[in-house]
Amino acid sequence: MSDAIVEIRDYTFEAATFEAYKQWANEMAVPWLKANLDVIDFWMDCGIEAEVSGSNPEVSSNGQPNITWIIRWNSIEDRRARFGKTMSSPEWQAIWAKHPNENGYLHMNARFLKASA
Repeated sequence: MSDAIVEIRDYTFEAATFEAYKQWANEMAVPWLKANLDVIDFWMDCGIEAEVSGSNPEVSSNGQPNITWIIRWNSIEDRRARFGKTMSSPEWQAIWAKHPNENGYLHMNARFLKASA
């Protein structure tokens, strides 16, 4: 049985600087992240309304996530060993320094999942 996992990262980013965030992400952050982590893909809101249902549907007061990206890891230990080190690298810090609003993240959620079969 494999210890491989995926990390699904959901962010709710504030609306006022979301367009500037998308430009920064597309031009700087996403290419670097894909080159330095096993990023499956990176998605940003395209303006289509979310569909919320279920027996107790509650949307956060911050709204729906508008950014999602997925990273593949060999194991949770691999993630614990590499993620912080990667995000504290001088290369990433130079990209982060150009972020249009580093305080614009209203909510962040990271989930860790394994393939079901």
